[in-house]
Amino acid sequence: MRLADSSIKAICISEKRGTAKHPVGEANIIADWGIEGDAHGGKWHRQISLIANEKVKQFAEVEYGAFGENIVTEGIDLSSLDVGTRLIIGDAVLEITQIGKNCHDRCAIYERMGDCIMPREGVFAKVIKGGHIKENDSIATEKHSVLTAAVITLSDRGYKREREDKSGPLAADMLINEGYDVVERLLLPDDKAILEKELIRLCDQRQVCLILTTGGTGFSQRDITPEATIEVCHKMARGISEAMRSYSMTVTKRAMLSRGESGIRGKTLIINLPGSPKSVKECLGYILPELKHGIRILRGMEEECGNE
Repeated sequence: MRLADSSIKAICISEKRGTAKHPVGEANIIADWGIEGDAHGGKWHRQISLIANEKVKQFAEVEYGAFGENIVTEGIDLSSLDVGTRLIIGDAVLEITQIGKNCHDRCAIYERMGDCIMPREGVFAKVIKGGHIKENDSIATEKHSVLTAAVITLSDRGYKREREDKSGPLAADMLINEGYDVVERLLLPDDKAILEKELIRLCDQRQVCLILTTGGTGFSQRDITPEATIEVCHKMARGISEAMRSYSMTVTKRAMLSRGESGIRGKTLIINLPGSPKSVKECLGYILPELKHGIRILRGMEEECGNE
């Protein structure tokens, strides 16, 4: 644990969604829920929102709670922390789950200032352990390394509920059995713009270690998964996809028709899997044992293997 020279500047809640938050001085934090009495608590990954007082002061003189934040901190650059970092406040333990957010509506701050820093500087957390917090309580940070993953199924018919998605749940179960924490599962239409948006969000805001997509890798005009993956990646990792195709060729020659790609955005590895459950089981089962090593190198948890 690293004791940070940081503390709570303000604690804010709102009793109803859509209303401004107001300072309360102290509050109870409930495990896997959020702040008692706050309308944004619940069984989701954004149970508590935080923002650094230093960033607020740089932006404008506003009242605490103006950005919809629950906790205002002092002495810590929240947005520079990694997802997974734990914040210890007395007996309470929070775990950062997201950095920044996509704002769909113009908030009161944006309407007044023409900008809002919450999408860039806001941090969101879930409650690992409850407790009582109050203004001026000190905050400690602790690294917490967990392999996280997300699974995205691309299917027009699945999205319309005309066909059951079996590939996505299968891929998620295989990841869980391998020790991954699957934090999101999505079912999307075969739409390039939508997929790109979700890939960027999962990489940049949720900072998951691994994203698996299933479907949309064939020759159909609606198969756009490889193109979306290439568009968002900073560099490619095509050896993974080549290995899957090579292995699948021992099962069926039609594996040559798969256009799946693999690549890296930031510290997230993205891999396209085929759409059928049988192919998902074959391909993912073949590469899964080796992925952890690559992900740990990508995230600075292990060093590259030297030449022997």
